[in-house]
Amino acid sequence: MLDYRFIKENLDAVKKNIAARNMNADADKVVQLFDQKTTKTTALQELQQQRNENAKSMKGKMDNDARQKLIADGKAIKAKIADAEAEISKIEAELEEEGLKIPNMAHPDAPIGKLDKDNLEVKVVGTPTKFNFAPKDHVILGQELDLIDFDAGTKVAGPKFYYLKNEAVFLQMALEIYAMNILRKHNFTPFITPDIARTEILQGIGFNPRGNESNVYTLEGEDSCLVATAEITLGGYHSGEILKKEQLPLFYCGLSHCFRREAGSAGQFSKGLYRVHQFSKLEMFVYCLPEDSDKIHEQLRLIEEEIFSGLGIPFRVVDTCTGDLGAPAYRKWDLEAWMPGRNGGEWGEVTSTSNCTDFQSRRLNVKYKDDDGKNKFVHMLNGTAVALSRALVAVIENYQNEDGSITIPEALRPLCGFDVIKPKTTENK
Repeated sequence: MLDYRFIKENLDAVKKNIAARNMNADADKVVQLFDQKTTKTTALQELQQQRNENAKSMKGKMDNDARQKLIADGKAIKAKIADAEAEISKIEAELEEEGLKIPNMAHPDAPIGKLDKDNLEVKVVGTPTKFNFAPKDHVILGQELDLIDFDAGTKVAGPKFYYLKNEAVFLQMALEIYAMNILRKHNFTPFITPDIARTEILQGIGFNPRGNESNVYTLEGEDSCLVATAEITLGGYHSGEILKKEQLPLFYCGLSHCFRREAGSAGQFSKGLYRVHQFSKLEMFVYCLPEDSDKIHEQLRLIEEEIFSGLGIPFRVVDTCTGDLGAPAYRKWDLEAWMPGRNGGEWGEVTSTSNCTDFQSRRLNVKYKDDDGKNKFVHMLNGTAVALSRALVAVIENYQNEDGSITIPEALRPLCGFDVIKPKTTENK
């Protein structure tokens, strides 16, 4: 969340930022509530001082009438304090509710726009794959090669669930190890994270666990949810802590299942594995000093580029527009891989990396002790190393052959144990 005093002192800029992000938030109301809280808190402090003076007076010698008057005054002050505290608690709850709606400030260079079509292409690596035959999409290839079973997934779990089968299982595991080895080279600490997190952690990271438009599966009867990304669990790892400055930066990576309701995604291209309710993902997460976050954000993007360059997948990098950033992000880069089976050949997002500055650390209360002895909020960044379902789409579609087989990218062959996925005969299906 943004600091309330920052919102008050930069009200016009905050309101302009809300409009650029195409979000619904009332900065004026936040300032109004903040001022009310400040005024009421000052009045409460005065009452508390009166209470202390009253208690001090009770220790002196006096006649019975004077003592009874002090007792009555003390009770009256106590009642006023209780009323003031209740009123402040009510204001604080409303202030937090409204304050959580205010998005992070956007980087001044972030493109202004409402939808992903307004994102700015920064670079293209490789050239879109060309075939001397009509390429198939991953759904058809997955069915023909007996790699993916959407029908069984729907029967057992519902729409947008699936089974991976046969060589696809080894291909996904190879992608996990391949990406994990690259992160190990860059000195990330690896985790396998919980698939459940408390609601307060989700809210701290910036996910909305409530309402029809929530993308999160909540657990009935419990104050917790299934995680949509390991960003949630890695970001909550140090919640409520004061880190040592010499520890920073901390580079973490977490492998987890991800569960997403995909509420409000109607009309988006979501065929097959591209948009599903459950998938696995290897996530990068960094805690760092504020002055280092821009540099580290660039570093995370270059690691994502290294992963997909090593796979031989054509991709482009886009600077995400303000309306597509998401509330916590100050700036976000997306990698979009070429997907030959997507609408006859299109770019499709496979990774993103966001610098969230201190927006999440304020909510989660993650600080470091600076050289001046003061506790300050760390900056927090996240980035997808590999989202396995979308990486499978890119590999399957770009490496398909005319005979219906799929060549395994060279970097994955030692990890898969085979070089090609061949069409299966009737006997060995």
